[in-house]
Amino acid sequence: MAREYHVALTGNDWGSGSKEEPFATIQRAADAAMPGDTVVVHEGEYREWVDPKMGGISDIERITYCAAPGEKVVIKGSERITGWEQMEGTVWKAIIPNRIFGDFNPYSTYLYGDWMVGPQYPTVHLGDVYLNGKSFFEALSVEEVQKAEKRETGYCLPWKSYNEPIPNAEDTVYQWYAEVDSENTTIWANFQGADPNTELVEINVRKCVFYPKQSNRDYITVSGFEMAQAACPFAPPTGDQPGLIGTHWSKGWIIENNHIHDAKCSAVSLGKDEKTGDNLFTKTRRKPGYTYQFEAVGKALQLGWNKDNIGSHIVRNNVIHDCGQNGVVGHLGCVFSEVYGNEIYRIATKHEFFGYEIAGIKFHAAIDTQIYRNYIHDCTLGIWLDWETQGTRISSNLLCQNIRDLMVEVSHGPYLVDNNIFASPYSFENASQGGAYIHNLVLGNMKHWTVLTRSTPYHFPHTTAIMASSFIYGGDDRFYQNIFVGGADTLGEEEGVSCGTVAFNDHPATYDEYIDLIEKAYPGDEDLYVKVNQPVYINRNVYLQGAEGYAREEDSYRGDAVLKAEIRAEETAEGCQVYLEADVDESILKQAAVIIQTKDLGCTRAAEGLFENPDGTPITFDVDYCGQKRKSDHVIAGPINGLKVGHNRIRVW
Repeated sequence: MAREYHVALTGNDWGSGSKEEPFATIQRAADAAMPGDTVVVHEGEYREWVDPKMGGISDIERITYCAAPGEKVVIKGSERITGWEQMEGTVWKAIIPNRIFGDFNPYSTYLYGDWMVGPQYPTVHLGDVYLNGKSFFEALSVEEVQKAEKRETGYCLPWKSYNEPIPNAEDTVYQWYAEVDSENTTIWANFQGADPNTELVEINVRKCVFYPKQSNRDYITVSGFEMAQAACPFAPPTGDQPGLIGTHWSKGWIIENNHIHDAKCSAVSLGKDEKTGDNLFTKTRRKPGYTYQFEAVGKALQLGWNKDNIGSHIVRNNVIHDCGQNGVVGHLGCVFSEVYGNEIYRIATKHEFFGYEIAGIKFHAAIDTQIYRNYIHDCTLGIWLDWETQGTRISSNLLCQNIRDLMVEVSHGPYLVDNNIFASPYSFENASQGGAYIHNLVLGNMKHWTVLTRSTPYHFPHTTAIMASSFIYGGDDRFYQNIFVGGADTLGEEEGVSCGTVAFNDHPATYDEYIDLIEKAYPGDEDLYVKVNQPVYINRNVYLQGAEGYAREEDSYRGDAVLKAEIRAEETAEGCQVYLEADVDESILKQAAVIIQTKDLGCTRAAEGLFENPDGTPITFDVDYCGQKRKSDHVIAGPINGLKVGHNRIRVW
């Protein structure tokens, strides 16, 4: 018989957990909950790491943790600190007994990991200080705290020098510095005139807020909470990947309707755990990180990485912001999952550190993972899909005001990018093959390149079973019925950046032509496929304002029409609403377009997979970004089929 446990700040952990005798901590309820049970948490602020001891056994016998209806419940990985002693000027000092941290002290634990680039020497700790919820910057010394000056270095862009001024740094600098001895942790902080003994001052204490310490805790729902301020570590694909909240190598979680913020690194983790390797390149230097990542895939298969055991999570309708590395992260554990309806912003914009695993959503091996209807803005990178992006669909997302919107790296496909709005100056980077880009609005530049130094795996369709491994030769991509708008300014003068499909001009236009070129290059074997570019399939796109198209595209618009488009966010009584404001020329709407289906896209060359649903059924791309049905007699390029001549104001979030 399923039970309902209650938790309230007025409760007692020695009680029964009933509504009349609630528990005092969520952890006490987590210790008691069995499959089918529900834990209802009542209003208040809970400072604890919830470690579920049990999971559910099926989708209908899951364990559910939820906030009581209409009540605000906050779970924090921090503790409030009082008893600050004023030092010089606006600098205060607190001496904190180490017993508050238990066996994990974030102020003696450095941030490190594979593919973490800067700083190259250990300076950044997992700790943090918050004044009324505002995160501080870590200083290198007490003297730096006293000066409260901006750092002259920041870590933000992989293609720029790491000696750049920190972007978006505020005029007022809030900083902290800590020293740890055998008994105490001493923290100095510059509160810029605030009194820390009367204001709310908190420090990171716990690594996680809601994360099982043991793996394979399946079928858990977490709904309706605010969760914040966790000292979670850097989470590369070769490392253990705990997040502020995470599934820890499990199956069937639902993380929904939460407000998640201020994770030191990653907010939501769907990722791997240490059994498949934990930062062995950084720890040993014995092999390249690339090799350890490949080994992680093999070890995962030995540990039961398949659809029966791992993945199939849902992350929906959350607000996720102000995290150092990722909004949602996952290697291997994100397979067969859905991520939709989330707003993700200000990810990796503090720039205290930089690594090559940073994005609003950063997935490796996102097999059959569906990412749709998300609003991702003001991030260093919006969505980054890396390795084994196969059966993946990125659909009807709004990405804007990011340094880059989308990157797909060293994957063989098939993967789908359809009906999205890419509104940042740098729309996407394509270091993969086997993608289909359909009905997108692209307001920024793009880059395409090959990767002939890293062979990466691809899989039998809709499974984790490896078919083979291959290099990324580039091409084998489809671009149909997109609108490309040129003229965006990107950061720096990066080689190979353009707007449109012109970068594919030296690729053959059909598969038959490609095979003929291989035959002409014969004799040979693997070297033939380096010599000959893969085919591309490009048609019926619209190129405006300097965007350039594939030279052999048979049907496209490349005239003088202008599309003026802007994304505007407005605060209303109902919350934030986002609109696309666009002035549309009639010529754009007259470009011929058709309803595209799976059968029109063919199969990818490497994995020989189809562009279809995870269950193997075909897709008809007859629904636009706004959910409106496309009709065979009225299909236009781009994601919004309801565009009209003249001024358009369309709500897009």
